[in-house]
Amino acid sequence: MWIPIQINENSAEPLYHQIETQLRSLIVSGQIDEGTLLPSIREFAGSLNCSVITVRRVYQDLENEGLLRTRQGTGTFVASVGAGERNEYRRIVVQEAVEVAVDKGISVQYGEDELKQLFLRILKKKYSEAEGGRKSK
Repeated sequence: MWIPIQINENSAEPLYHQIETQLRSLIVSGQIDEGTLLPSIREFAGSLNCSVITVRRVYQDLENEGLLRTRQGTGTFVASVGAGERNEYRRIVVQEAVEVAVDKGISVQYGEDELKQLFLRILKKKYSEAEGGRKSK
Protein backbone atom coordinates (compact mmCIF):
# COMPACT_ATOMS: atom_id res chain seq x y z
CA MET A 1 0.00 0.00 0.00
CA TRP A 2 1.27 3.45 -0.93
CA ILE A 3 0.91 6.06 1.83
CA PRO A 4 1.08 9.75 0.78
CA ILE A 5 3.80 11.01 3.11
CA GLN A 6 5.83 14.06 2.04
CA ILE A 7 9.26 14.41 3.64
CA ASN A 8 11.13 17.70 3.70
CA GLU A 9 14.80 16.87 4.11
CA ASN A 10 15.59 20.58 4.59
CA SER A 11 13.26 20.89 7.57
CA ALA A 12 14.60 21.25 11.10
CA GLU A 13 11.78 18.93 12.19
CA PRO A 14 13.09 15.38 12.78
CA LEU A 15 12.25 12.86 10.06
CA TYR A 16 10.39 10.50 12.39
CA HIS A 17 8.21 13.42 13.56
CA GLN A 18 7.34 14.44 9.98
CA ILE A 19 6.30 10.87 9.18
CA GLU A 20 4.48 10.33 12.47
CA THR A 21 2.51 13.57 12.22
CA GLN A 22 1.39 12.89 8.66
CA LEU A 23 0.54 9.23 9.29
CA ARG A 24 -1.43 10.16 12.43
CA SER A 25 -3.35 12.76 10.42
CA LEU A 26 -4.17 10.24 7.68
CA ILE A 27 -5.44 7.73 10.24
CA VAL A 28 -7.44 10.12 12.42
CA SER A 29 -9.00 11.90 9.44
CA GLY A 30 -10.19 8.54 8.11
CA GLN A 31 -8.12 8.72 4.92
CA ILE A 32 -6.62 5.38 5.93
CA ASP A 33 -9.45 3.10 7.06
CA GLU A 34 -9.65 1.03 10.20
CA GLY A 35 -8.24 -2.44 9.63
CA THR A 36 -5.94 -1.38 6.79
CA LEU A 37 -2.71 -3.35 6.71
CA LEU A 38 0.23 -0.95 6.64
CA PRO A 39 3.46 -1.71 4.80
CA SER A 40 6.09 -3.63 6.71
CA ILE A 41 8.63 -1.47 8.50
CA ARG A 42 11.30 -2.39 5.97
CA GLU A 43 9.02 -1.75 2.96
CA PHE A 44 7.82 1.62 4.32
CA ALA A 45 11.37 2.71 5.17
CA GLY A 46 12.46 1.80 1.64
CA SER A 47 9.65 3.80 0.04
CA LEU A 48 10.50 6.84 2.21
CA ASN A 49 14.27 6.45 1.79
CA CYS A 50 14.81 6.46 5.54
CA SER A 51 16.06 4.00 8.13
CA VAL A 52 14.11 1.06 9.47
CA ILE A 53 14.69 2.45 12.97
CA THR A 54 12.85 5.66 12.01
CA VAL A 55 9.75 3.81 10.81
CA ARG A 56 9.89 1.41 13.77
CA ARG A 57 9.76 4.41 16.11
CA VAL A 58 6.79 5.90 14.21
CA TYR A 59 4.87 2.61 14.37
CA GLN A 60 5.68 2.15 18.08
CA ASP A 61 4.61 5.72 18.97
CA LEU A 62 1.33 5.38 17.07
CA GLU A 63 0.73 1.95 18.59
CA ASN A 64 1.25 3.46 22.06
CA GLU A 65 -1.39 6.08 21.16
CA GLY A 66 -3.79 3.29 20.21
CA LEU A 67 -3.87 4.19 16.52
CA LEU A 68 -2.07 1.05 15.32
CA ARG A 69 -2.17 -2.62 16.29
CA THR A 70 0.62 -5.05 15.50
CA ARG A 71 -0.13 -8.76 15.24
CA GLN A 72 2.89 -11.02 15.34
CA GLY A 73 3.31 -12.69 11.98
CA THR A 74 0.57 -10.75 10.20
CA GLY A 75 1.65 -7.11 10.35
CA THR A 76 0.61 -3.68 11.53
CA PHE A 77 -3.00 -2.55 11.12
CA VAL A 78 -4.88 0.71 11.64
CA ALA A 79 -6.92 0.55 14.86
CA SER A 80 -10.42 1.89 15.40
CA VAL A 81 -10.58 5.68 15.88
CA GLY A 82 -13.70 7.04 17.52
CA ALA A 83 -15.55 10.20 16.49
CA GLY A 84 -14.49 11.92 19.72
CA GLU A 85 -10.84 11.24 19.00
CA ARG A 86 -11.22 12.56 15.45
CA ASN A 87 -12.86 15.76 16.65
CA GLU A 88 -10.25 16.30 19.36
CA TYR A 89 -7.43 15.78 16.86
CA ARG A 90 -9.00 18.25 14.41
CA ARG A 91 -9.38 20.82 17.19
CA ILE A 92 -5.78 20.41 18.34
CA VAL A 93 -4.38 20.79 14.80
CA VAL A 94 -6.36 23.97 14.15
CA GLN A 95 -5.61 25.40 17.59
CA GLU A 96 -1.87 24.87 17.14
CA ALA A 97 -1.96 26.60 13.74
CA VAL A 98 -3.89 29.57 15.14
CA GLU A 99 -1.48 29.83 18.08
CA VAL A 100 1.48 29.97 15.69
CA ALA A 101 -0.23 32.69 13.65
CA VAL A 102 -1.02 34.73 16.77
CA ASP A 103 2.55 34.35 18.03
CA LYS A 104 3.84 35.65 14.69
CA GLY A 105 1.44 38.60 14.85
CA ILE A 106 2.55 39.45 18.38
CA SER A 107 6.22 39.19 17.37
CA VAL A 108 5.73 41.94 14.76
CA GLN A 109 3.67 44.07 17.16
CA TYR A 110 0.33 43.43 15.47
CA GLY A 111 -2.41 44.61 17.83
CA GLU A 112 -5.22 42.38 19.07
CA ASP A 113 -7.87 44.23 17.05
CA GLU A 114 -5.66 44.15 13.93
CA LEU A 115 -5.25 40.39 14.32
CA LYS A 116 -8.99 39.87 14.78
CA GLN A 117 -9.81 41.94 11.69
CA LEU A 118 -7.16 40.17 9.62
CA PHE A 119 -8.34 36.76 10.82
CA LEU A 120 -11.97 37.50 10.01
CA ARG A 121 -11.06 38.88 6.57
CA ILE A 122 -9.01 35.77 5.75
CA LEU A 123 -11.70 33.49 7.18
CA LYS A 124 -14.38 35.10 5.02
CA LYS A 125 -12.16 34.96 1.91
CA LYS A 126 -11.18 31.32 2.38
CA TYR A 127 -14.73 30.13 3.03
CA SER A 128 -15.93 32.11 0.04
CA GLU A 129 -13.25 30.46 -2.13
CA ALA A 130 -14.11 27.02 -0.75
CA GLU A 131 -17.80 27.59 -1.44
CA GLY A 132 -17.00 28.73 -4.99
CA GLY A 133 -14.96 25.57 -5.52
CA ARG A 134 -17.85 23.37 -4.39
CA LYS A 135 -20.29 25.11 -6.72
CA SER A 136 -18.05 24.64 -9.76
CA LYS A 137 -17.72 20.88 -9.20
